[in-house]
Amino acid sequence: MDDAKHFDGALLSGQAFCGMAIMAKASAPGRTKTRLVPPLTFDQSASLNTTFLQDIAHNLLVAGRHTAITGYAAFAPAGSESFFQTILPPAIGLIDACLPTFGECLLHTIEQIFALGHKSAVVLNSDSPTLPTALLIETAVVLARPGERAVLGPATDGGYYLLGVKSVHRRLFEDIAWSTERVFEQTLARARELKLDVHTLPVWYDVDDVEGLRQLRHDMRRPPATGRRLTPHTPHYPTATAALLRNLLPDDDARHGENVARAAAGGA
Repeated sequence: MDDAKHFDGALLSGQAFCGMAIMAKASAPGRTKTRLVPPLTFDQSASLNTTFLQDIAHNLLVAGRHTAITGYAAFAPAGSESFFQTILPPAIGLIDACLPTFGECLLHTIEQIFALGHKSAVVLNSDSPTLPTALLIETAVVLARPGERAVLGPATDGGYYLLGVKSVHRRLFEDIAWSTERVFEQTLARARELKLDVHTLPVWYDVDDVEGLRQLRHDMRRPPATGRRLTPHTPHYPTATAALLRNLLPDDDARHGENVARAAAGGA
């Protein structure tokens, strides 16, 4: 499939220095955010996947008001363009990133971002809707500096929520134990093999289990950062996700759901 036909909206936005792509899977009950069942149902977790994508896309657009960033969704499965065109703003370009392994998806996405003329490329997870906008801005600013370098954002589960580079480095995606707690450590080791200057961002959390859902609800109790100075510790307020969860999990139901999930896992 010719990837160029998915980039029309992004091309019109001009050649911003940094291209950032969300690694995005189309929402489908039983296939997306399944580790949140329970306390959610499969339909609810699929809806949550949709709001995550919308909130992260909005975060990219906010960051783009502060520095030269263009946002993309690197999507799977193949043929799901219409889903993303329906739920995401037109300013978010699409990259077909349906390949056999996750490492290949990441590498292909980075190659496509550079093919569009950007001077740096960033891949971003779809599980962190509260990621501080300031960290996206910091990533673009660091990558704009002279010299070869990489930016890594470690996640609390041992993976990473963000990887940014100034050129294609296939080695960064080789011999990585994907979906394990060793991903960040192994990627950092590959970067050192390549003698890259690595800028490490603060640790942030993924929302892919009940503990992450609890942290998300805690962050949503804080007021939005509108009118306040953005800092690396100021969570992005996920408006679409907050609205969905207010309907799905009122406080009492959320606590009950978490207890059910812990019991199902053999916890106290």
